Amino acid sequence: MRVLVQRVSTAEVTVESARVARIGKGYLLYVGIHHDDDDATIVKMAEKITNLRVFEDDQGKMNLNLKAIDGAILAVSQFTLYGDTKGNNRPSFTQAASPDKAEALYDAFISQLRMRHHVESGVFAARMAVQAVNDGPVTIWIEM
Repeated sequence: MRVLVQRVSTAEVTVESARVARIGKGYLLYVGIHHDDDDATIVKMAEKITNLRVFEDDQGKMNLNLKAIDGAILAVSQFTLYGDTKGNNRPSFTQAASPDKAEALYDAFISQLRMRHHVESGVFAARMAVQAVNDGPVTIWIEM
């Protein structure tokens, strides 16, 4: 599983000109599911992300997690995180989970996150327009 975490002051997703999700301060997550991922991977990733400390405390040190700042999460499915361009200019996505498996695990991941925080989600497999105001910027790559 791969997740690209962006610290944002605001983010939103639209599908066919209709806004489907919006958050204020928090994380924009781009979520890629690997073909070998399972429920245990999902739980570990949800725990990692919710405990990640990338918000500044009073001394300006990255020491606060999402709960401490009362932040939210906007998650977007992103199979292209598994695009492999080694030896080719056109990405191969053979490491990504099949659409059925990816959707089931993505939904499970969203459920795990919702047990811990307010979570909004894009629409799985839809063509989405994602807008965000990055804060920092702070971008973290997490792989399990």
